[in-house]
Amino acid sequence: MELHDLKPAPGSKKSRKRVGRGIAAGQGKTAGRGTKGQLARSKVRVGFEGGQNPIFKRMPFRRGFTNIFKTRFEVVNIKKLAALDVDEPITPELLVERGITRGIEFPVKVLGVGEIDKAITVRAHKFSESARTKIESAGGTVEVIE
Repeated sequence: MELHDLKPAPGSKKSRKRVGRGIAAGQGKTAGRGTKGQLARSKVRVGFEGGQNPIFKRMPFRRGFTNIFKTRFEVVNIKKLAALDVDEPITPELLVERGITRGIEFPVKVLGVGEIDKAITVRAHKFSESARTKIESAGGTVEVIE
């Protein structure tokens, strides 16, 4: 076998259909566009709907933008912390280990849904005011991780 013997597989190379190249050319004359009318012309913008408000303007979910710099917190409620039966401080690592949060790379915010009756030490990135007061009124401590 020589370099000049190499050829593409049969049927893999197909020449494009040359439309609008004369009456006898298969797709000649109107080139598959019918006769007359706006869609027979060459200049109709993609997505044009005849002057009606186009779909990309009608769709409300397409508006706005997504802030790629937004910090997305893992939210943990006090009732989940109260259900944990531990003597050590509650940290993000412990929450990941117990399967309460997704991973250590996500910052943790503690919210005040639920009640707590034991003194616990909680280390998290953020606390709501209600969570802070509930933990401290039960005799626990709140430590903010920077």
